[in-house]
Amino acid sequence: MIDLATLTGACVVALGGGVAAGIFCNDDSLRDRLLAASEATYERIWPLPLYDDYRRTINSEVADMKNSGGRMGGVGTSAVFLREFTNYSWAHLDIAGMALSEKAVDYSPVGGTGFGVRLLIAYLQGMAG
Repeated sequence: MIDLATLTGACVVALGGGVAAGIFCNDDSLRDRLLAASEATYERIWPLPLYDDYRRTINSEVADMKNSGGRMGGVGTSAVFLREFTNYSWAHLDIAGMALSEKAVDYSPVGGTGFGVRLLIAYLQGMAG
C-alpha cells in the first residue's frame, strides 16, 4: 500500500517547499524501490523515521490514541498515527511541500504539480520488469 497526501505542514518545515516529499515506510524493500523510482524521475523523496517515541506522544488516557502529538515532531507523530491502521507493507509520502507550485518550473505550471504520478509509474514499471 502506498499513499500520498498533503498530511502536514511540518514536512514542509523539515524538507522545504518544492524540494522533497517525506516518505515513511514500514518495509525496507518497498522503501528502496520507491527511492529508486524517485531517483529515476527526479521526484525526490526523503526517508523519515517511524520511531516508537513518536507513538508515545499520541498515547491517550481516554481513547486508543490522540490524533496529534502536539506541534513538535508533527510529521513523525502524524505518520505513526497512520501506521496504527496498517498491518501490511505500507509507505506514506507526505507531499505537502510538493503538491503546489507558486511559479512555473520546467514542465510544471503554476498550481497543482501532480507530484508523485511519475514516481508511482516508474515504481510500477519496475515491478513489471
